[in-house]
Amino acid sequence: MNLYLRYFNKEILVKSADEAIGFLAGIDEINLTPELEADVREYANSDVVYPKRYKVRPRVYFIIIKTEAQSMQDFKDKKALHTSVDGTGEKERSANKVSMKLNEERQGWYEGTMDFKRVQMVPGTGKFQYRDTHFVAQLKASSPLDCYNRIVEHLKPRVDERSQFPSAKGKNFKYKFLGKAK
Repeated sequence: MNLYLRYFNKEILVKSADEAIGFLAGIDEINLTPELEADVREYANSDVVYPKRYKVRPRVYFIIIKTEAQSMQDFKDKKALHTSVDGTGEKERSANKVSMKLNEERQGWYEGTMDFKRVQMVPGTGKFQYRDTHFVAQLKASSPLDCYNRIVEHLKPRVDERSQFPSAKGKNFKYKFLGKAK
């Protein structure tokens, strides 16, 4: 597995931790300590695949990403993404599955549950704050996405306009098909 390193506009794709450390040593702003070297080697040799970020100074970092790309162009074209057996990425496949279910036409009664951030005034201070609010509705809809849209349309005029509604694809919206409409 190769390593992609980036610090502002300086970037490189290397095949080993030693090459990565050599790249970092060539950047004046990065203080290459023995602890940092050991941590880079440990990350390179571990099974961890998520990117790692190292602090250089407040709000300034460099990143290291493990990749199977053989060249910088392959990395930029995202040709070496972690894929499953059938060739589609796991996150991509699950997102497509959720989208397909949301758009599936199925006329009938739905129970939609939504957790959203509602803006409410605190009585003693007159200031506003976000409050987690749980809302459940049973309604007729043509699809789960239609159920979501109808709930949001119902709530928008009844709550402060700064309230935040979750995505239909997220974990804060759930639905259950109750049956065909008569």
